[in-house]
Amino acid sequence: MKAFQIIRDLAGSEVVVLPQVDDLPDDLDVRGTWTPQLRGDSVVVLVDLGAGRDRLGGSMLAQVSGAFGGEVPDLDDPGRLVSLTSALAELRGRGIDVAYHDRSDGGLWAAACEMGFAGAMGVDLDVPSVAGLFTEELGVVLGVDEGELEAVRDIFTGHGLGELVSVVGRTNAERRIRVTVGGEAALDESVRDLAQAWDEVSWRIAALRDNPACADEEHAAFGADDDPGLVIAPTFDPTDDVAGPYVLRGARPKVAILREQGVNSHVETAFAFDRAGFDTFDVHMTDLQAGRFDLADVVGLVACGGFSYGDTLGAGEGWARSVLFNERLTEQFRAFFHREDTFGLGICNGCQMFAALGELIPGAEAWPRFTRNRSEQYEARLTLVEVLESPSIFMTGMAGSRVPIAVAHGEGFANFSARGDSAAVQRAMRFVDHHGAPAVTYPHNPNGSPDGLTAVTTPDGRFTAMMPHPERVSRNVQLSWTSGRIEDESPWLRMFRNARVWVG
Repeated sequence: MKAFQIIRDLAGSEVVVLPQVDDLPDDLDVRGTWTPQLRGDSVVVLVDLGAGRDRLGGSMLAQVSGAFGGEVPDLDDPGRLVSLTSALAELRGRGIDVAYHDRSDGGLWAAACEMGFAGAMGVDLDVPSVAGLFTEELGVVLGVDEGELEAVRDIFTGHGLGELVSVVGRTNAERRIRVTVGGEAALDESVRDLAQAWDEVSWRIAALRDNPACADEEHAAFGADDDPGLVIAPTFDPTDDVAGPYVLRGARPKVAILREQGVNSHVETAFAFDRAGFDTFDVHMTDLQAGRFDLADVVGLVACGGFSYGDTLGAGEGWARSVLFNERLTEQFRAFFHREDTFGLGICNGCQMFAALGELIPGAEAWPRFTRNRSEQYEARLTLVEVLESPSIFMTGMAGSRVPIAVAHGEGFANFSARGDSAAVQRAMRFVDHHGAPAVTYPHNPNGSPDGLTAVTTPDGRFTAMMPHPERVSRNVQLSWTSGRIEDESPWLRMFRNARVWVG
């Protein structure tokens, strides 16, 4: 397999070597992953391994009706399950993209609704009997592009399942779920109303367990009729390698990928900086404390994100104190931050750590502290942000871009009551809702920061601290949702390339 080095140890030896994605075996390639998300003009196809028996024993319908429901579904022919697996593997192998959902937990009705919720699409279902909606027999529900329908039928027929495949519905753009049973209209409801009912139990649990105001805001937003969903709208071409001319010169500036006990994302961080043309060095805090490494030897410093000290509360603060309570390290960090040829990036835990080191960083006096999320919970989700006009060297040419990004933090609230100046701080990025407005409610603003603030920088732009994780989504294939080509770089790789351009 082709491979490339992305991170070195202190002696300059290779530590992590990863294969190129194009050289991975097919069973390790995530680019063909299916989700329940219905898209565009799709037909809804049922593969019924129950072969029309529609047994209702133990089903949701029986339970809400206060009955057992008679005979329970069973695997009458194990060969059908084997054939289904083979057929689905052939679908994937031929590159036929489908929306996918199992039927055996809630039945066709629940599966179709959840697929509609995932894609913000309406669905028209047409079944011969009520039992066909609610039976939880084995089977799968697929959303298939109209042009691929015959190919899908042929594949299942080739595996002996052709008679078990039927079209049971189609998508509609009105965001309504409509059901016809035996030729008669039985139901016509908005996706929003059904989504609100579907979410009610989770909402009530969250209101008891979490911040009830956040639970209410999330529930109110769920299934909104006017929600356009996530967007990828960069103001630049993500495939334009602005660092290319500098990389071709052959120089690879050195960056310290700094971590503490328990920190993760250091490999993803090294990968992104390596792709941008840097030599990356794996530096643990103990290497600095023992004198095995000196920040004088690098131009870049990245404090990585994720779970330092087992992700205890205030972990980033503790990380900063391991510098501030060590006179030699304090002076080493101060000297690094004050050199005019250096840059730094703090991500998640590293953001909290950088903010706590603000007294050492020129121009960071207005930065806030980052404290407990308003939701009172650890937040891990794909969230939409807008890059703001700022002097940050990482954000050059990116202002105005709206792009989803991974967040994973318990303490991302920009707390100006503890430190900093909200009027003077240099804002670099903020959470926005799906319409592009500053996110002030949960979950579009997952930590509750004022005006959605989630990244700050210094007036000279050399040092930036941010809660989201651009290193985890530097390629489209790493995003859990993207409208871009899965093979391409994501817009977030530009941040790291910008740093390479700045170094020159």
